[in-house]
Amino acid sequence: MANNPFKLNNPYNNEPDNGPRKPRFSIFYYIAVILLIIGFQLAFFWSGSTREIAYSDFRKLIDQNRVESVKLAPEKIYVQLKEDSLSTATNKPFGQNPPAFQMPGKNSSKNEVTVNPVRDEQLIPLLESKGIHYEAIPGNGWINELLQWLLPFGLLIGIYFFMFRRMGGPGSQFMNIGKNKAALYENLDEHTRITFKDVAGLDEAKAEVMEVVDFLKDPKKYTKLGGKLPKGVLLVGPPGTGKTLLAKAVAGEANVPFFSISGSDFVEMFVGVGAARVRDLFKSAKEKAPCIIFIDEIDAVGRSRGKGFMMGANDERENTLNQLLVEMDGFATDKGVILMAATNRADVLDSALLRPGRFDRQIVVDRPDLKGRTDIFAVHTKNLSLSPDVNLKALASQTPGFAGAEIANAANEAALLASRRGKQSIEMKDFEDAIERVIAGLEKKNKVINPREKEIVAYHESGHAIVSWLMPENDPVQKISIVPRGVSALGYTLNIPLEDRYLMTRSELIARICGLLGGRVAEEIIFGEISTGAQNDLERVTEIAYNMVIVYGMSEKVGYLSFLESNNPYYGGPGIDKKYGDETARLIDNEVKEIVEAARKQVHQMLSDNRDKLEMLAKELLSKEIVQYCRIEEILGKRPAGKFSEHLAHDCQNGVDMAMSQLHTEPEEAASPAVSAQQETATDPERKELEEAVERLRQSRNLSSN
Repeated sequence: MANNPFKLNNPYNNEPDNGPRKPRFSIFYYIAVILLIIGFQLAFFWSGSTREIAYSDFRKLIDQNRVESVKLAPEKIYVQLKEDSLSTATNKPFGQNPPAFQMPGKNSSKNEVTVNPVRDEQLIPLLESKGIHYEAIPGNGWINELLQWLLPFGLLIGIYFFMFRRMGGPGSQFMNIGKNKAALYENLDEHTRITFKDVAGLDEAKAEVMEVVDFLKDPKKYTKLGGKLPKGVLLVGPPGTGKTLLAKAVAGEANVPFFSISGSDFVEMFVGVGAARVRDLFKSAKEKAPCIIFIDEIDAVGRSRGKGFMMGANDERENTLNQLLVEMDGFATDKGVILMAATNRADVLDSALLRPGRFDRQIVVDRPDLKGRTDIFAVHTKNLSLSPDVNLKALASQTPGFAGAEIANAANEAALLASRRGKQSIEMKDFEDAIERVIAGLEKKNKVINPREKEIVAYHESGHAIVSWLMPENDPVQKISIVPRGVSALGYTLNIPLEDRYLMTRSELIARICGLLGGRVAEEIIFGEISTGAQNDLERVTEIAYNMVIVYGMSEKVGYLSFLESNNPYYGGPGIDKKYGDETARLIDNEVKEIVEAARKQVHQMLSDNRDKLEMLAKELLSKEIVQYCRIEEILGKRPAGKFSEHLAHDCQNGVDMAMSQLHTEPEEAASPAVSAQQETATDPERKELEEAVERLRQSRNLSSN
């Protein structure tokens, strides 16, 4: 059969194409068939018109000559009454007794009644004496009655199984519900498979995983010294750092069968299905050994047992975990089956799952450093048309804390922005705008803000920028904007760290609190009142201050104590007892308040001393809406201390050099005096403004160097 040109090829799909899929019928067809069978059974085997009377009433009817004929069966007596004889048979109204079961093929009449037989030797002589016609008929055998009731139910069960097969499709039959759902990857296409060359920024993790792959390829290299094949490898790290990508690279490099399954695939509504799928998965893996099993998001089934608030609610998940523990510790290591798993919640995994002998190796896949981010940018931009001004190291320095997925998203956003702007290549500005979009959200240029609120936002962001600029412990300000972004941000101040930080001192945390309070204090100084714009700032201030006191032990009165339970995933939840009493809680609240109040006074003094710069920067924001690093340095002067962005300072220096070269460039051809005077008069204001800007930059740099 010819290939469909409109069907996308999946390089990891090893299942053969079995031709056109079988048509699937709507479930309403099955419901209609079931109702039809039930109606047929009720209509065929059930009679609602034949009435049952007592045997004594039957004898009275015979004595009164109201009986036309009688049919005698072992289990019933069928009596045909004469016309207008039924109503006087008894005083009971017709239809009070429940309908009786009737033989197949027997037609009921309104003058026919049934009687339960009793042992009566005088019945036949009585019928003969009255001249009543009587006959004997065979009764319903137990086989017939059994078939009458079992046959419809058998049809129902057959339709039930048929429906499950049709709804599940090929390979998903109801009887195969215990089969594992793992996808098997082997003999991958050389041009489409993912290799370790496609994984950047994870050098240490790659080295650990490559050793496992090398073990499968050449086990004698390790076993000759007595080494054994590791049973399990657990990849731990934040979301988006490349754990699943690393597993795909293992599948592409190992050249052995690779089973991939998600932890949620073991969870089903039927009891025992999860454990059955675990057994079937390891059985299939042993048949394909040597091979690798990869379970993504293993925390779906590997959570700690007995630590939930609803005890007994997760019995099925715990049974699945128990079976997984048994299989990991039960199969022999010489079979060549390695279990790989990935999670970003290692703190909630069961301790029995993490012990050596099950997961022998725990590989941390952390966020990349500066070099790693540069390599990741190189991987994700190798197929993009880049402008010569793109500096990957500068982009890596602007994205501290970014994971691989976020860098890939930023590179893709830059390509989309450049295409939208009609460019032939992606420029540095496109990458910077894309990074801002990932950090702060989508820019909303059409959002209308009244002049009063816009002024408040301008002074608010200027307060953030000045405090961050003047305090050397803070990260340098790269950009200020009062253009709304994201869901609720009316403006933002972009502080870019210059290096990867793993520790923070008390003074740096205080400086960060001061920088966050700069916006609220600036509103208080300029307008004499405060607004709701500092809600997020105050939330972050409170979090930092409380962490300083109860987590990092940075309070003299509380002491070197930490009340955080890092090993308890339910810390802070309802019903969790704290480690301190009411008196200590009151002391903690007072310490947090003192830290924030001291920072507020320091910020108030700093902005009051630099009010002229605050107003100048706010007016610049109101006129241009966005102020870049070079203009901030021109207004506030060079940072008094601390580090600054090298590539931004280099751009500012290039701008100064270009301005000076324009001032000192002589015209190549002499113009007439009249024309020269006219040009000088026309460009005189622009020339003076440019000279003043250059002079201010020179003075600021001279003061900083002195």
